[in-house]
Amino acid sequence: MTDISPLRDFVTGMTDLAETSDGDENAMIAGTRDLLAKLVSRDDWLPEEFTRDGDTYRQYLLHCDPKQRFSVVSFVWGPGQTTPVHDHMVWGLIGMLRGAEIGQRFAPDGDGPMIAGVEETLEQGDIEVVSPTLGDIHKVSNALSDRASISIHVYGANIGAVSRHVFDPATGAPKEFISGYSNETVPNLWDLSGS
Repeated sequence: MTDISPLRDFVTGMTDLAETSDGDENAMIAGTRDLLAKLVSRDDWLPEEFTRDGDTYRQYLLHCDPKQRFSVVSFVWGPGQTTPVHDHMVWGLIGMLRGAEIGQRFAPDGDGPMIAGVEETLEQGDIEVVSPTLGDIHKVSNALSDRASISIHVYGANIGAVSRHVFDPATGAPKEFISGYSNETVPNLWDLSGS
């Protein structure tokens, strides 16, 4: 059985942070960065069922705060998989757990094509921030052609239920979507028999 105590410790820290930050986005991002850096500094706590890739990328819910102040997901990319250009509508942090990802930010440019930023690679342990106030539109790809990559995402809402957008980069035209989750069950964080 996998020892998920690092995830349990992370969720406890996030709950404490949510209770003391009073919803301040800057405080949540700063505190989450420290907690997430510790969580992705080791790669032995994520149960195998939340690491499986498929014909499309997978978003597995690991925990959603009961008040929906934050959610934690594992994002699994099969070889060569990529997202469309999309936004999040809430703050979020991405911590690279296994493999590598290529991220590219985009910005609207009136009624024309979106402005594409420089591609950046996230390696194990790296952290990226997204937010409507800091830059929220990007696309992400698995940087590896021969195996899956996994990142841990933390968002300031129940991200699987948030109405978001995908964008046509050639026109900037948005289309609404709600991502949902790939899994039917979540880890039982409070079962101490496995830790």
